[in-house]
Amino acid sequence: LLPFRFELADLSTVEEVVVAIKDMWVRGAGCIGATAGYGIWLAARQAAARTETAGEDFETAFQTLAEYLRAARPTAVNLAWAVDRQVAVLPVRNDPAAKVAAALSEAQAIADEDTAACRSIGLHGLPLLREIVERKNGDPVNVLTHCNAGWLAFVDYGSATSPIYAAHDAGL
Repeated sequence: LLPFRFELADLSTVEEVVVAIKDMWVRGAGCIGATAGYGIWLAARQAAARTETAGEDFETAFQTLAEYLRAARPTAVNLAWAVDRQVAVLPVRNDPAAKVAAALSEAQAIADEDTAACRSIGLHGLPLLREIVERKNGDPVNVLTHCNAGWLAFVDYGSATSPIYAAHDAGL
């Protein structure tokens, strides 16, 4: 929809997450990974509901949904990474509620780590920008960003725009 329209979408099923990733409503490695993290939480919720209402085996239903999510964009490395990470942290015991809770916790951790990594990029680049500002003696400083620059591609700051946020926060 960009650049003409900005929309937020509430995704409540794995099927909706797959559409969002496949149809590129979600773009950029960090954002895809975080979306997949929450998609696995939704997969756990859906598998738990199927176990409760239809008597399906949780693991079978969950694995089917996880593989469906993973296939949404086969070239997206962060998608497969987030799915694998989520699957690895789910408790072994046969307790769907514990699995849902663990998936939610890990999804939030994935999102928080993406924010922290982008913030670290900004803090790392801050001394470079500070040096450029000093050399420019008050003249404008132009910063060129590229591919997946902002928070539309990552959870919060974005990888390429984070030095600009850091510079702003530092009063440059």
